[in-house]
Amino acid sequence: MSAWLPVAPCTPQACARHTGAVRSPLPALLRLLAGCAWTLLGVACAPPVRLLPAPARGWLVRRWARGVPRAFGVRVTVRVHPYAPGSGGELVVANHISWLDIPLVASVLPGRMLAKSEVGRWPLLGRLAGLGSTLFIDRDRLRALPGAVDTVAAALRAGSRVVAFPEGSTWCGRGSGGVFRPAVFQAAIDAEVSVRPVRIIYGTAGAVAFVGDDPLAASLWRVVRAAGLTAEVHVLAPIPAGARAFVPASGEPGRRTLARAARAAVVGTDLTATARAAADQTAVASDSANRPAASVHHWARSSPAAASSSRTSS
Repeated sequence: MSAWLPVAPCTPQACARHTGAVRSPLPALLRLLAGCAWTLLGVACAPPVRLLPAPARGWLVRRWARGVPRAFGVRVTVRVHPYAPGSGGELVVANHISWLDIPLVASVLPGRMLAKSEVGRWPLLGRLAGLGSTLFIDRDRLRALPGAVDTVAAALRAGSRVVAFPEGSTWCGRGSGGVFRPAVFQAAIDAEVSVRPVRIIYGTAGAVAFVGDDPLAASLWRVVRAAGLTAEVHVLAPIPAGARAFVPASGEPGRRTLARAARAAVVGTDLTATARAAADQTAVASDSANRPAASVHHWARSSPAAASSSRTSS
């Protein structure tokens, strides 16, 4: 099995189940219509929004993305680690459980999503992804991997924020998830940009899990039927990709070490001592800067880009 083509063991039958309180069919249908209408609004408004200045564009993208989970009945809490926003590119990485992950990350850190090429051919969502400057990659051919890394590195060097789900597939969220594939971290090393981990936690992972061959329609209905769904988005301290902690003595780029450090942050385990020190130094350096507070429902400033919807991003 190629590391470029990971497969999660999660299946809809085993993982995508909700055992808590449920809405009756009529309120659930109204939620479904509201969520779809809000998504369609994003598609309709995307072309003119692209013509706006960067600050206004970024603000509108965050507001739209923030409304997607709410329209589908998901209550969201966001906690942001204090940091000083940089002026260059940034690689954002997060765990991957559901299609809801995309708007959740975009509501705080909108950027150019990294998605498989098939997403661009999806009805409606593919168009939205394209309008959002999504970086489409061919995951079916291992030979395409170097070109994909170069594409991501070029976007990062140009000052874009790139959002990726390095597990390469969705996981149900009940375990520790998958390994973070190192390819995208090589792009961060090549572009000399920091990596910002994002941890997504759902109160009821089974209801939102979008895994295996689960049809999108079935997942949407499961989400709107589940009552009291909650999601937490934790934007964590950045990890400097160029730090000595991630470059072994041999001089070989430490993309695997960087991937492990990012995954440790996302799943909530301890970083290595060196990686922790690097993250702490970044946080301390930002203390005296003009930074956002670590508060609930803070929506951070960010570089412009619309979010895309993708079932399985790499």
